[in-house]
Amino acid sequence: MSFPNETIVPDKVAVGPVEPPLLSLVVPFYNEQEMIPHFFSGVIPELERIPNVRFEILCVNDGSRDRTLESLIAYAHADARVRVVDLTRNFGKEAALTAAIFEARGDLIVPFDADLQDPPDVIGKLVEKWREGYDVVLAKRADRESDSPLKRWTAQFFYRIHNDMADLPIPENVGDFRLFTRNVANALRALPESCRFMKGLFAWVGFKTATVEYKRAPRAAGKTKFSGWKLWNFALEGITSFSTLPLRIWTYLGVSVAVFALTRAVWLVIRTMLYGVDVPGYASLATAILLLGGIQLIGIGVLGEYVGRIYLESKGRPVYLVRKRYEKAMAHA
Repeated sequence: MSFPNETIVPDKVAVGPVEPPLLSLVVPFYNEQEMIPHFFSGVIPELERIPNVRFEILCVNDGSRDRTLESLIAYAHADARVRVVDLTRNFGKEAALTAAIFEARGDLIVPFDADLQDPPDVIGKLVEKWREGYDVVLAKRADRESDSPLKRWTAQFFYRIHNDMADLPIPENVGDFRLFTRNVANALRALPESCRFMKGLFAWVGFKTATVEYKRAPRAAGKTKFSGWKLWNFALEGITSFSTLPLRIWTYLGVSVAVFALTRAVWLVIRTMLYGVDVPGYASLATAILLLGGIQLIGIGVLGEYVGRIYLESKGRPVYLVRKRYEKAMAHA
């Protein structure tokens, strides 16, 4: 009980040492058994060099068909800083990356590839930049010399087309490798879509952002899992997820064809009145029919891409399913 003129002095609260932030390195794995020893021997020493930061390595097995899972479990049982999340099947990299971000416990989260093309020593530079007060620190490739000429050209073409068409541009030559805070992770968790183009979602949530440049290295072992066909579908996913311009293009094209047809009809009427009836050739008629038929089919295909995404989203299925989680000295479902 207190009285009107009484001064209340709060009790002293014992303040202990502040625990360093936890950094979660989140890594999707798919058929990477050859890379796993190189990965841990390259990553763990670099993480240990970062001052005043605790870390965990969260490995997501995305339905691997080789001995990737067994190797990851062995590391998880040997080191408490390694955790493994095993998905029920191969859901694809975007879903596996989503699972990794959602499962991470860290105050700071760094998506990372198992192929070590992104040098682990860059992680420390991302942390240094974060200490300056940024919520997101992007790792930008200074060059793409490690890629083939075709891949460099197609990547440049994709970024140019995507950023010209999309309402929200994505940073060029920036992959999934970046650092972001727990607030950013919570914002990503709040996005409900199941067809997830993560590069676009990273850009959409915003937050205070900085960039660190680095040079990418060649693969240490194994081979890439992205074929040309998969990269093409990935590009379509990115464009249709963040732009409706492909739909509007067919409206403009339809108007243009209609205006041309109307103009030609007027010209044919005038010419017939002046010079009489003329019988056109069948070749030009067939060409016009095939051209317009092809344009219509392409337009239907573009419309189908968007309808298909609406169909998938309407099902409300989860992005991924977890079969089991593994940590040192225990395994729980």
